[in-house]
Amino acid sequence: MVKIRDLQYLDALARHQHFGRAAEACFVSQPTLSGQIMKLEEQLGLTLIERHRKKVMLTAAGEELLLRARQVLRAANDFEESAKALSDPLAGDLHIGLIPTVAPYLLPHIMADLSASLPNINFYLHENQTDVLLKKLDDGELDILILSWLNTMQGVERYALFEEPLVLAVPHKHALAKKESALLSDLNGQWVLTLEDGHCLRDEALDYCFSAGAKEDTRFQATSLETLRYMVASGMGITLLPALAVKDNDKDLRYIHFTAPLPTREICLLVRPNYSRMSCVRAVVASIRQSMAESF
Repeated sequence: MVKIRDLQYLDALARHQHFGRAAEACFVSQPTLSGQIMKLEEQLGLTLIERHRKKVMLTAAGEELLLRARQVLRAANDFEESAKALSDPLAGDLHIGLIPTVAPYLLPHIMADLSASLPNINFYLHENQTDVLLKKLDDGELDILILSWLNTMQGVERYALFEEPLVLAVPHKHALAKKESALLSDLNGQWVLTLEDGHCLRDEALDYCFSAGAKEDTRFQATSLETLRYMVASGMGITLLPALAVKDNDKDLRYIHFTAPLPTREICLLVRPNYSRMSCVRAVVASIRQSMAESF
């Protein structure tokens, strides 16, 4: 009979493509992991791994069985978490994925309240881009995600947390810097700096900008909001920043709030359908909503 541990070894090999790193991730010796994979191949009568000098790769059969293995591992993890939830639904580890345009600006507002309202939860925070986080959620590596909602997201349950306005950021010498408030129509004909591909905020900001007649400045695409902020401050262009990222008394930038209709993004919490710890999810949602209730 195939053991859960063997499936964990196969999963680790697929992720690391190296016996040594996979063994380290599984907290076993390399000979132990290698030997168990060979026994698994013998048991199944299939070659699962292509062994090369510098890395290993899965065969077609290995790739096919890896999908089943991850389903089993996810089910086993859900079983374990369900058992924990029966004894104390508001205790244990909770792995939260956040996107880079949310994590550093939102976490200072919510973590103290989360820790106070859920003292028996060990929070683990993981920052990455949207597509990576969605895959990790689906694979069972993360429990919940906090990110900006896109209509293209599928196969998840969504809990709205708050609507975050987007704010116009311009250099002090820019023509728009004299305005007390802005209209989306003010962006007509303007060149706008953006984040690189992979960031939700890029798509959201461009939708508003393009609808207003602005153009994307493709000479530079930032990897982070902080880089984007510095490029605008240097006079390279203008951009839209989420309200939580606005710095008070910023000497280098002028932040201009829009009048209605406001450009916004929906920050939401995502969870897998039929997730076993929904009482914990509901508690997290309630805490964040309360923390952010009067932020904007």
